[in-house]
Amino acid sequence: MSFSFTKPERQQHEMGAEFTGEGTHFAIFSQNAEAIELCLFSDDGAEEVARLEMPSREGSIFSGYIHGIRPGQLYGYRAHGPYEPEQGHRFNPNKLLLDPYAREIAGTLQWDDALWGYDLSTGDDLTFDARDSAAFMVKGVVQDPAFDWAGDKTISRLWSDSVVYEAHVRGLTMLHPGVPDELRGTYAGMVSDPILEHLQKLGVTAIELLPCQFFLDDRMLLDKGLSNYWGYQTLGYFAPEPRYLGPQRGHSPAISQFKDMVKRFHQVGIEVIMDVVYNHTAEGSERGPTLSFRGIDNASYYALSPENPRYSFDTTGTGNTLSVAHPMVLRMVLDSLRYWVQVMHVDGFRFDLASTLGREAMGFDREGGFFDAIRQDPILAGVKLIAEPWDIGSGGYQVGGFPHPFREWNDKFRDTVRGFWRGDEGVVGDLANNLIGSPQQFNHSDRGATSSINFLAAHDGFTLADTVSYNERHNEANGEGGADGHSNNLSDNMGAEGAVDDAGDDEGIAEARQQRIRAMLATLLLSQGVPMILSGDELGNSQQGNNNVYCQDNETAWVDWPGKDDALFDFCAKLIAMRHQHYVLAQDNFLRGDPGEDGRVEIAWHQPDGRAMDAELWAQPQLKVLGLFLSYSAQEAFVEGERPLFIVLNAGDEVTFTLPTHGELTSWHRLLDTAREDAFAPEQVGEAAVVAAASVCVFAPD
Repeated sequence: MSFSFTKPERQQHEMGAEFTGEGTHFAIFSQNAEAIELCLFSDDGAEEVARLEMPSREGSIFSGYIHGIRPGQLYGYRAHGPYEPEQGHRFNPNKLLLDPYAREIAGTLQWDDALWGYDLSTGDDLTFDARDSAAFMVKGVVQDPAFDWAGDKTISRLWSDSVVYEAHVRGLTMLHPGVPDELRGTYAGMVSDPILEHLQKLGVTAIELLPCQFFLDDRMLLDKGLSNYWGYQTLGYFAPEPRYLGPQRGHSPAISQFKDMVKRFHQVGIEVIMDVVYNHTAEGSERGPTLSFRGIDNASYYALSPENPRYSFDTTGTGNTLSVAHPMVLRMVLDSLRYWVQVMHVDGFRFDLASTLGREAMGFDREGGFFDAIRQDPILAGVKLIAEPWDIGSGGYQVGGFPHPFREWNDKFRDTVRGFWRGDEGVVGDLANNLIGSPQQFNHSDRGATSSINFLAAHDGFTLADTVSYNERHNEANGEGGADGHSNNLSDNMGAEGAVDDAGDDEGIAEARQQRIRAMLATLLLSQGVPMILSGDELGNSQQGNNNVYCQDNETAWVDWPGKDDALFDFCAKLIAMRHQHYVLAQDNFLRGDPGEDGRVEIAWHQPDGRAMDAELWAQPQLKVLGLFLSYSAQEAFVEGERPLFIVLNAGDEVTFTLPTHGELTSWHRLLDTAREDAFAPEQVGEAAVVAAASVCVFAPD
């Protein structure tokens, strides 16, 4: 079959490969290329069956239409232009390039020296490599977005009603005995009945998926017998990762199976949030391979050193930084986000190293182009947006620095809660700030109390169980001499490094660990803001002290379903139910400590003898106990029947706590005691209550 470009049927504005019903329109951006060729391949990707120069160029967009090209066609590009690395240009038409807008990707990348634009054997990136890379490259696939979304509805749950669950497609499903073998590690496995039943019983409202856009396994990891488990090496921003496919059906298995997953999650009321990596790509530094962006237009897609554009400007620690400040790169990012919302029906995004996205010429700018573009976009402004508010560049730590409508991962919450429960001194003031939504960080610029995403553990770092089981990280299996990962984990092994028996000499350690875990989970789920739970933490999952399992696609990183702690799961599910039942625990507005016009207070802090906290007590470094009277915001007084709660957090010894008498509140009953076997057994307590060491108690007025 012969192929040739013809006049398109109508004006086309979409980038990428768009099937029109009778043919396919191809469009790709390159500001500095002199010519771009479209390469078409056989069904198995082994043979290049056509190479056609793109006939039209306007606004640095090369485009062309071919009648008869239908979904399933494999393709790639070759870009012609100057090979002048010292000027930032690395064009090499011998290298097959993946379309940045490819909606589906076929094949598996086979690492070979031919994938580099220079002669890798010399180590000199100024040299030029003439070998053809097509045999080793993945290819884009023309696809048809048609899908039966009948019955699918956008959930758009309020942030104040949300509980987020961070999970990995393989990690959550590989060891679950109830998930069929052929579905483990797949999109379909994520929405198998056992997984959905678990999430529904737990009570979470949104699942935050580690990267599911097409990513690569680093050559270095494969050489060590490892792989890129987490997925933070994206190469295709529009294509679902094919390694999570189950049994294939149809011509677009990745797209249809991802959509099936989203639709099924929605049917049970769970929103889908994608972890996305728009700060860097899998191509690495200037010494990395030429796979897509580098060969299409290195000087446009990447931030380069202003002193010497031969070199990448790296604020991410991965070798390169995507130049989101460039209008066409920004368009690609926005097009990608809109695609996942409109075509794939996802409900939101968590932006990896989001500070990089806000970098302008003078550094991080919360009013920068990326944020302005998001805020004015009628599609994106209405979905859930979460920033990881840091990168490794100068001024990159920006917790509290992002504009509405972004929420932010709050590592200050994690660190303060870990420090308080292991007995650190001088952290009670910080704990109080975290309990009420971290207003010191977020109460500005019309931001609300749900701006803080609170967490105890995330994919990066110790699990919750390992936080109370290890003093040191144990990452030897990663092949970096145990030097990778965080060194400051704010952890405490409580008397023994690693796992212990729950009987005999270790019984006391095991019980103390369980009690601390319950206290930490209670702190998380009783705090204002939006709680996020790491998958497996509700089951007592351990990674054997490895706090950087990015390359461990094995039982080290997978959730240990056979070893699950049923009692801990039940406790966690009841905690989440308590949060859902008491609106006072999850409010939209920051609470005030000063009395209102009617004399009512929204929050008040108490010491054990019943008096209000004063400056002298706040300043005591050895203070280990805190009482919080929690009422509802005057701005939310429309909530009928809502009653205050009194919360005591005690990281010290047993104490008798005099309960407060605000207004007509003079008598209380206990709703929660994390030190007890039956933590939720109600108990009448009257005016005072014993609060056990290392415990959290919640009281409600009679």
